[in-house]
Amino acid sequence: MREHDTNMIEYKEHSLPNGLTILANRDTTSRMAAVNILYKVGARNENPERTGFAHLFEHLMFRGTRHVPHFDIPVQQACGENNAFTNNDYTDYYITLPKDNIETAFWLESDRMEGLDITRKALETEKKVVIEEYNQRYLNQPYGDMWLLLREMAYKTHPYRWPTIGLSIEHVAAATLAEVKEFYRRWYNPANAILSVSADISEQQIFEMAGKWFGDLPSPADAQTQELPSEPPQTAPRRSEVVHAVPASAVTIAFRMSGRMDRQFYGCDVMSDLLAGGTSARLYQRLVKERQLFSAINAYITGDIDPGLFVVTGHLHPGITPEQGERGIWDELERLQNEPASEYELEKVKNKFEAGVIFGELNVMNKAMNMAFYRMLGDMSLLNGEVAIFRSIGAEEIVRTAREVFVPERSSTLIYIAEE
Repeated sequence: MREHDTNMIEYKEHSLPNGLTILANRDTTSRMAAVNILYKVGARNENPERTGFAHLFEHLMFRGTRHVPHFDIPVQQACGENNAFTNNDYTDYYITLPKDNIETAFWLESDRMEGLDITRKALETEKKVVIEEYNQRYLNQPYGDMWLLLREMAYKTHPYRWPTIGLSIEHVAAATLAEVKEFYRRWYNPANAILSVSADISEQQIFEMAGKWFGDLPSPADAQTQELPSEPPQTAPRRSEVVHAVPASAVTIAFRMSGRMDRQFYGCDVMSDLLAGGTSARLYQRLVKERQLFSAINAYITGDIDPGLFVVTGHLHPGITPEQGERGIWDELERLQNEPASEYELEKVKNKFEAGVIFGELNVMNKAMNMAFYRMLGDMSLLNGEVAIFRSIGAEEIVRTAREVFVPERSSTLIYIAEE
């Protein structure tokens, strides 16, 4: 057991013999408890011939167990709320409830870690739900297939080349009961999980409850052995144009950038806010308000653990060609490469980030989620240290980062042409 004393989020860490990692934060300001469990499995861990399983499994985890047929009912009876999300890197489940009822959350999460009742009927039901979600969100929405097209263009070998919904919905449709059970056995076990709790309960009590409810659960010896293919360097620009029934033509340019643990990540995060951190930011002021090339424009980073993407995307004003919009975006990216940002601009972005961190720490759920996330990354110093990293980034570093990232040879450009 290791104890960490910080000026911000204080926590203690403990591990069970079966490999489960437990992080406990005592928050004496709240009567609520947050119980978060992160499984180190996301879309990137899937078989390329069976993508979409991590997201499908998130649905299945709410279908009930051999002991609890309806997961939500005990949560509601304990006056709690629960939800989950899946991304390319991991899957996260969380419950908030009054601290006096916290053991309900331990009971439910331990039960479905080992005792999920995966029947053929439940699988077929959730497959239909996921297929409908795919159709509604990706095929029947304007620009809905953007990430299907963009990831396929930006990545050629790394599993980031498909979104969490999957490379093809046929992979989910063809999933067998045996394949789904094997996915469960391999990834949903104590050795592949991080349990994090924030509540006005002593850390020792939390560790004892974790031992009581999770201590006897097994972890298969071969569960986490996997090597992901690395993405080769991109040496030439990539482009794709599609004609769709969309409200307006659109331009999206994605650039390969570093992974989550590289310093370049923080420079890119700052640049995305310089470009698109509100209506006073550069892209809105220059390309929407002054030059009137776009009706809406945004810039953001994907935040992936492995090397991710810096994305600039905008909807064109009527009468503006994609070439004009693309040139406008490049004008602003080149300004970042050649003109240092002002101290005022940088301070505004850094203050916004720091305020978000401070307000986030008022919430027990955010604390629990953040503890699990940074533990998964493998550097708990970032839990309380990222504000200082952002504060250390200066104007000259932004220029260097912009020159490293905004290179035509590392870009993937997707153009939507609105049908007439």
